[in-house]
Amino acid sequence: MPKPRNPENKALPSRWRYRHGAYYYRAPSGSRHVWDGKTEFRLGRTLHEAYRVWAERVEAHSDARSMAQLLDRYALEVVPAKAPKTQESNLISIRRLRPVFGDMPINAIRPRHAYQYRDKVTRKHGAASANRDLEVLSHSLSKAVEWGLMDRNPVKGQVRKNSIPRRERYVEDWEINEACMVASPMLRAYIVLKLLTGLRRADLLRLKTSDLDEDGIHITTSKTGMRLVIAWTEELAKAVEGAIAARPKDIVPWVFCTRAGDCYVKEDGSANAFDSLWQRFMARAISKTTLAERFQEKDLRKKTASDMDIQEAQKLLGHASARTTSRHYRLIGDIVEPHSLISRNRRR
Repeated sequence: MPKPRNPENKALPSRWRYRHGAYYYRAPSGSRHVWDGKTEFRLGRTLHEAYRVWAERVEAHSDARSMAQLLDRYALEVVPAKAPKTQESNLISIRRLRPVFGDMPINAIRPRHAYQYRDKVTRKHGAASANRDLEVLSHSLSKAVEWGLMDRNPVKGQVRKNSIPRRERYVEDWEINEACMVASPMLRAYIVLKLLTGLRRADLLRLKTSDLDEDGIHITTSKTGMRLVIAWTEELAKAVEGAIAARPKDIVPWVFCTRAGDCYVKEDGSANAFDSLWQRFMARAISKTTLAERFQEKDLRKKTASDMDIQEAQKLLGHASARTTSRHYRLIGDIVEPHSLISRNRRR
């Protein structure tokens, strides 16, 4: 969960703050060259001066003609509005894109250039990294269209990303039972609640006791912003009670928390303490039970989707369509009845 802003900073634009009698801008790492290479750029002592300096800096990149200028504006205006982990990923992509495309006029970009870049980055950094870079390249060009800098995005719908096979690990019931034999009470409660709700790791670890209402668990998913109310069942209520009982600290807002009573998810979206906990748990399960193959925390969400009716799974996982659920999360086929030759012969 993002750290609350100090009262004096609440009315300021994103990444601004007031300290030591002046206004400062915390520059994203990928665009610090725009702010004289500084992590924090001093805008001015008065709010009027700060806005004037800010406007001058942004204006310098508002009439972008080269890809370097466009990427700078994209880093200034678009990236800071995204989730922390997405910001980090976008800025890494911009650092890779800028040396390759920086000197090119924005209207000179063609699909072949994007394909050449994709293949080069795939060889050096992997297919997933190349795909993320292509997303930033395409979105920055779409923003150029929105900003009136060009008439159309030359790569949108024209460049195919790398095809990445989805992970096909389906966790069997017996594997869950084996692993839970060596899990801590907190992890056992986490696994059960994960299987019942199908919530993403960040949403489950950010779950608060205030989200538990009379009609169910109220969730706004972090990835899509979709609002869900997961209705109470006896099984779900028991799982939540078990999670709360297993907390190392009683008077904290979180259903799952660290020994210090803090949320496992940090401001940047990472959950390193929980990830380490999970890795130690898996190592213990492999060495002390009959479990032969590790499974990832995110495999449990796919198990939930696979074990449910497709329509119900779509609703629970907060997907806009059943196609998304089927394409990315269903690991086993639907059970269907075979055709009957006996009943067919009887009708003749």
